[in-house]
Amino acid sequence: MKNTISLFDFSKKINYKNELLAGFTVAMTMIPESLSFAILAGLSPLTGLYAACLMGIVTAVLGGRPGMVSGGAGATIVVLIALIKSHGIEYLFATVALAGILQMLVGVFKLGKFVRLIPQPVMYGFLNGLAIIIFMAQVEQFKITDANGVISWLQGMPLYIMGGLTALTIAVVYFFPKLTKTVPASLVAIVVVFVVVLGFNIPTKTVADIAHISGNLPTFHIPKIPFSLETLQIIFPYALIMAGVGLIESLLTLSMVDEITNSKGNANKESVAQGLANITNGFFGGMGGCAMVAQTLVNLNAGSRARLSGIIASVMILLIILFGAPIIEKIPMAALVGVMMMVAISTFQWVSIRIVNKMPKSDIFVGITVALITVILHNLALAVLVGVIISALVFAWDNAKRIRARKHTDENGVKHYEILGPLFFGSATAFADKFDPINDPDEVVVDFKESRIVDMSAIDAVDKLSKRYKQLGKTLFLRHLSEDCRKMLKNAEAVVEINIQDDPTYKVMPEK
Repeated sequence: MKNTISLFDFSKKINYKNELLAGFTVAMTMIPESLSFAILAGLSPLTGLYAACLMGIVTAVLGGRPGMVSGGAGATIVVLIALIKSHGIEYLFATVALAGILQMLVGVFKLGKFVRLIPQPVMYGFLNGLAIIIFMAQVEQFKITDANGVISWLQGMPLYIMGGLTALTIAVVYFFPKLTKTVPASLVAIVVVFVVVLGFNIPTKTVADIAHISGNLPTFHIPKIPFSLETLQIIFPYALIMAGVGLIESLLTLSMVDEITNSKGNANKESVAQGLANITNGFFGGMGGCAMVAQTLVNLNAGSRARLSGIIASVMILLIILFGAPIIEKIPMAALVGVMMMVAISTFQWVSIRIVNKMPKSDIFVGITVALITVILHNLALAVLVGVIISALVFAWDNAKRIRARKHTDENGVKHYEILGPLFFGSATAFADKFDPINDPDEVVVDFKESRIVDMSAIDAVDKLSKRYKQLGKTLFLRHLSEDCRKMLKNAEAVVEINIQDDPTYKVMPEK
């Protein structure tokens, strides 16, 4: 039990003061973001608060990384906006639950380690695209829908008020941390704008104009959708995308916390916890979510290193849901818009622009492509997948060009080919072109001391080469093959000469 829920591991000293203050601070920063993302998706603000509460407490107790904070994140809800508009909120809940099941399976089958395959340019493009989506969604709040359903831009005094209050929010969020970081700047900004609007009785759009918050406890609810193959065909693609995006962001956040705290989290355990949290969301009215980078940094900066702060934050949000609904409904939308614009600005990876002239052209192309797919299609998982594929193809092409062969003939008349660079599908053709079976002597040695047979295409290339020499009555020897390579080549028709002492053994290090 101690290994499963380290919350109750009393051998580790916990600073309860830091955990309490960190939990309170995290709750205050999660509320505006959860409200904003819920409203962005056309959902009740309560749906966002439920997600923050449920995600937070489940992952805090069961997750693989103490100190990490999860909630109703924009990365996951953005990919579901199209589904919500076309099929409604019940399909959303079913999709979130299914996404949770997929995330659990990733953890159970220990696939969390594959997040390491995501290159840095892909992450730059992913985060930049997400930042643009979040920012553009806030611009939509400057529109109004009349009684006939016609959407138009705010004009005149309402536009000036909305713009002024948004600018005030941004200014407070930007300048307040220069005075003190004890209180979250986003919370201060919301309070300031809230007081200004109430004090001067300024007429402006509030949360109550979008939706009312009932303030009840989350209740168990089975999504009211047809249980059919057709329904599965509708929700499965969205669930797959949400599961992928949620795990990518969560496991990358986990890696970030590992670096900051100089400790090691458990990616597979975190995947299971994220899945359980989203299943809980699906059946208790939450919009789903994942790890939240900004809130995690707030938590760590406040001194939290244990699970307790995450639990305190979730309980605080639940108390606000139960008793603070009348106040939350009066929050001006301009305050939430300003906070989310600053979230978008901080999410955008400005460093990617500063170092653009130092990056390879292929990396620049990958980053821009991922960002464009994210912005245009709102499909973050597809964007990451395309980015990884392009990066892999560029890597394969670069390595395919690196295969070389040093040639010499020894005093016995045996010709030696010393292969440099990996032999795989991309370099198999270039490898075959290095040899001259017709003019070579009767004995030829291919030395793989500085090479590696990687895949089936490589095996096939070696097999075909050995057959070419055999047809000419010549013998081909393969030297300095690893044990793994010899096993792969056991069915080849070549005569394999092995130097056991010099042979390297290539194995994949198992995850601890």
